[in-house]
Amino acid sequence: MAHGARRDSPELPDFSLLKRLAKDQLVYLLEQLPGKKDLFIEADLMSPLDRIANVSTLKQHEVDKLYKVEHKPIVSTSDQLCFLIRPRIQTVKWICDVVNADKAAGKCRRYKIIFTPQKFYACETVLEEQGIFGDVTTDEWAFYLLPLDDDIISLELPEFFRDNFLAGDQRWVRTASSALHLLHSLYGPFSKFYGIGRCSKMVYDLWRKQAEKGERKAPKADIGRVFLIDRDVDFVTPLCSQVVYEGLVDDTFRIKCGCVEFGSDVTSSDKSVKVMLNSQDKVFNEIRNEHFSNVFSFLSQKARNLQTAYDKRQGMDIKQMKAFVSEELKGLKQEHRLLSLHIGASESIMKKKTKQDFQELLKTEHSLLEGFEIRESISFIEEHINRQVSMLESLRLLCLLSITENGLLPKDYRSLKAQYLQSYGVDHLLTLANLRHLGLLIEQQPGETLTVMESKVGKLVNDKTAGRLTDAFSSLAKKSNFRALSRKLNLVPKSDDEYDLRVPRDMAYIFSGAYIPLSCKLVEQVLERDGWTGLEEVTRLLNGNEFFAQESNGADLSTKNDSQRIVLVMFLGGCTFSEISALRFLGRERGYKFIVLTTAITNSSRLLEALLGNQV
Repeated sequence: MAHGARRDSPELPDFSLLKRLAKDQLVYLLEQLPGKKDLFIEADLMSPLDRIANVSTLKQHEVDKLYKVEHKPIVSTSDQLCFLIRPRIQTVKWICDVVNADKAAGKCRRYKIIFTPQKFYACETVLEEQGIFGDVTTDEWAFYLLPLDDDIISLELPEFFRDNFLAGDQRWVRTASSALHLLHSLYGPFSKFYGIGRCSKMVYDLWRKQAEKGERKAPKADIGRVFLIDRDVDFVTPLCSQVVYEGLVDDTFRIKCGCVEFGSDVTSSDKSVKVMLNSQDKVFNEIRNEHFSNVFSFLSQKARNLQTAYDKRQGMDIKQMKAFVSEELKGLKQEHRLLSLHIGASESIMKKKTKQDFQELLKTEHSLLEGFEIRESISFIEEHINRQVSMLESLRLLCLLSITENGLLPKDYRSLKAQYLQSYGVDHLLTLANLRHLGLLIEQQPGETLTVMESKVGKLVNDKTAGRLTDAFSSLAKKSNFRALSRKLNLVPKSDDEYDLRVPRDMAYIFSGAYIPLSCKLVEQVLERDGWTGLEEVTRLLNGNEFFAQESNGADLSTKNDSQRIVLVMFLGGCTFSEISALRFLGRERGYKFIVLTTAITNSSRLLEALLGNQV
């Protein structure tokens, strides 16, 4: 669907090189263990590996059998075992058990462990403690970046969010900076950095050191500017229901590594079908960023156009028919298959969302974002909890209520907490503690209302010498300050006139015109100002940690080259498809091309699953 947009957007760099580099390095590592070998792959590496090197490629390099790591005794009879794993203590201990069991049985084999994206000292310590350090060889597969589409790159590290923001474990910071350094080496040099968040600052500082060590000028800058943003800067956006098509497909069917599996309810057959969702799918590419209310009309029009194309065959002579079959028919059949799948997916989404009273849910979310009818919203959340509609859905609404209201009143907090535990089990006490730690579900302190706190901090922060005091204040209680941010950045557009979702006027269309994602609004404002000047009040409300740096080895800024309009936005802790759609819209409006680099694709379910108390 066409939107009014600038036509002078620059071309995106070709990221297929990242796949080729990763594949070549993996092949090199496998060949370090010559001869036939069995390969054990950790479950969450299977999908990324499939995008880099398929089974036939592995077989070409003497991989005999493939097994999934299942933390139980193995059945392999091969003399050589290779393990492709994440650097996790639990998995390393399992490998130690395998090796020690072989020793006890008198089996003599060769073992190789390939850690990806890097190996940690703790893993090698376990090998030493278990007495097998000399029996195995270890290596690193520096597989940092997986291109999911022309403008989306993922580190495929969903654990980054929990490890960094909840556990305070900063081991993945180096991985993120190494990923940035790889892009800088291949597509840089970068000219300007903007960022906000403690983790973003650490990633930038570490990247800066890496860049200085391996200083070299790229022949041409493909990416000019980089924006780094922590996920905890904006929790509201991933907690809102997604209503753009790609976001809904992810929420309903769960997209993994750019692939989705459609079941029998979509395919209208007994078989499920795996579909790659990217810009190569012409049908999907035209609807992925659309509000769901526009999708059916587009698909029906597409079906009519397709039928017209098929009908051209009538009255053709033999020569024309031959040309039609050789040039058009294959493409039409492919388009027809994809069209029927997306129609099936849309119908399936509609059925599921109707069952869940989706409109009522959206109305409650919009009320929370606008700050109206809060008591009615609380009643809706209570009913949701007591009917046990969905554990994660109830948790999401509780968090959205807490963040938008800057904490719950003590009476509401106690009541809602008790009802949640009664409905879903007391084992969620740890879940609620995790949410409290992150500032996602908190209780307002007596006498510390939003207005009082804002005025107190405001007086202090105006004096720059009070910087330490504000840091101390922000560490005491993680306040979202959502209402104040919403006013200053106009995140909730005024609803004086009807919002036309067919012709969006701003990024709010991704949430039915109710809310502009804070993360994307920050990107827009900072690029507009070329820095944080004029946004001091906003950064104060976001607890600071903003930075701006102009690189001396960057591209020549005196020339208006295309690279300056290509902006890499790196989300540390995950990014939603809604945010990607919003950035694409912003790029079309302002003549930018945005490349989204994320530690993982996330949504409300994945975000909250990472914080459940039963996670180890």
